[in-house]
Amino acid sequence: MIDNPYLPHLGHLTAVEPLGTGIKLFKVQFDDPAVARQFVYEPGQFGFLSAFGVGEAPFGITSVAGIDQTVDFAVAKVGTVTHALHEMNPGDVVGVRGPMGNCFPMPEIKGKNVIVLGGGIGGAPLRPVITSILNDRDNYGNLSILWAARNPSLLVFTDEYDVWRQAPRTQLHLTVDEGNASWSGHVGLITQLLQKVAPSPDNATVIICGPPIMIHFAIIELQKMDFTSEQIITTLEAKMKCGIGKCGRCNMGEKYVCLHGPVFRHSEIKDFLESFV
Repeated sequence: MIDNPYLPHLGHLTAVEPLGTGIKLFKVQFDDPAVARQFVYEPGQFGFLSAFGVGEAPFGITSVAGIDQTVDFAVAKVGTVTHALHEMNPGDVVGVRGPMGNCFPMPEIKGKNVIVLGGGIGGAPLRPVITSILNDRDNYGNLSILWAARNPSLLVFTDEYDVWRQAPRTQLHLTVDEGNASWSGHVGLITQLLQKVAPSPDNATVIICGPPIMIHFAIIELQKMDFTSEQIITTLEAKMKCGIGKCGRCNMGEKYVCLHGPVFRHSEIKDFLESFV
């Protein structure tokens, strides 16, 4: 293992798969078997993915340790590093720093009904939550997945929807801001879908990941439904450089998103959340 947290682990891409328009899934296999064995992570954690010669950027880990054989990242093509990554092919060498940050409290929410709200590429860090629940189905209550995107071409992990739908006590609800000729599902914001589904707060936990503006208004709707701040768990986005709480770029009061997050209970961040919108 590399003791210096600023140095990436070397690996190669075993697959590069399309997830949506301008979004690809990168599957990384570490070159050192010892690194692969010791790279233990939990749902919600993230890592920095390097395109050597260009730079690195942080992404949520979309795979599940112990289930998936690679460490996977969903990457939307939006900047210099992500453009370079999108030019890569299987076999190319990349670097990974991590795992970093905290995680979703999966053991704590066992026995509860779970409502998952995913918006666009923000659904990527939620895939491990869904996969973990479905692989330990008897230990969780009902699972309601509300999945949104600006348009149908931006919905991610579509090849897994049938598995989600067919799982016991699991419901998948899809919505897009704007449909197309082939779209027959719900059209509207995820807040409108949330109003339609109207989940109960009884013995429930909500897990949210998506654009800050979506998180902000989803929480407002959840509070109208009598969900408390303790029942709402969300992620925050921030500009990160070091990923270990040293550079100070992602500070939020006395906390750092990279070190104390990216997963927070709403009760921890409600005084700061509007600054992220």
